[in-house]
Amino acid sequence: MARVRYGARTEAEIAAARAARSQLPDIWSTGVVALWESDPDAVAAVLPPPLKPAERPLVRASISTVELPGYPLGAGSVAVAAVHDGHEGWYPLVMPMTHERALIGGREVFGEPKKLGEVTVERDGLVVRAALARHGIAFVEVRGAVDGPLPLPGPTAKLDFYFKYLPAVDGEGFDSDPVLVHCTRHEKVRGLERISGDVVLRESVYDPVADLPVRRLVELTIGEKTSDQRGRAVARVSAEALLPYIHQRYDDPQQIHDGPPEGSVR
Repeated sequence: MARVRYGARTEAEIAAARAARSQLPDIWSTGVVALWESDPDAVAAVLPPPLKPAERPLVRASISTVELPGYPLGAGSVAVAAVHDGHEGWYPLVMPMTHERALIGGREVFGEPKKLGEVTVERDGLVVRAALARHGIAFVEVRGAVDGPLPLPGPTAKLDFYFKYLPAVDGEGFDSDPVLVHCTRHEKVRGLERISGDVVLRESVYDPVADLPVRRLVELTIGEKTSDQRGRAVARVSAEALLPYIHQRYDDPQQIHDGPPEGSVR
């Protein structure tokens, strides 16, 4: 009988996949990072407990492209500064990805709020434009010109906070208590330049980052970096406390809260 491809993989095939994953080379991306101070009340409002606001109401937009063999990848995020149990980090609200492969692993393994979208990083001489877009709306756009190199930082570790959960089958809350994940990224930079420019936030009902206005632009850079990440589940969190924030991950939260209608086929 011919191989049934939906059938179980052999132990050797599973071991080979694990080995290949552990031997991945450094993958370098070219990206724009915008950092700004926003409205403290707005930043506090988007943080589910037990996350708390950081000392400064910072928002960070990262917009990157990666020339992976066979296909280019665009990856972005918009995150706010947060603190959990004395650990300072970032809570991403949306992470647009241009390919399903990058989306699935992050959502299912780490609980990252990834969604399919458009990610653009363009450079023509000194002129730079970068944008995150979904549903035809470039809800974050960076425009400017490179005005000089910056000193290269040493290897750094950056912490992100995610909530990993599954909406309940009956549409009532979650199947089990959500998990708070600490994800540490070890980052190396091999090129970094300052940009003089601005950040434009456009209205979008699907990605309402315009609610986090640019009060003061702190930093605008373009650079090349590589990173890896390791996550760990640190705590179970209150399902009741997280439920009011579940809409952050879905374009149509009504679909999640309602659950499937009786007799429906999916």
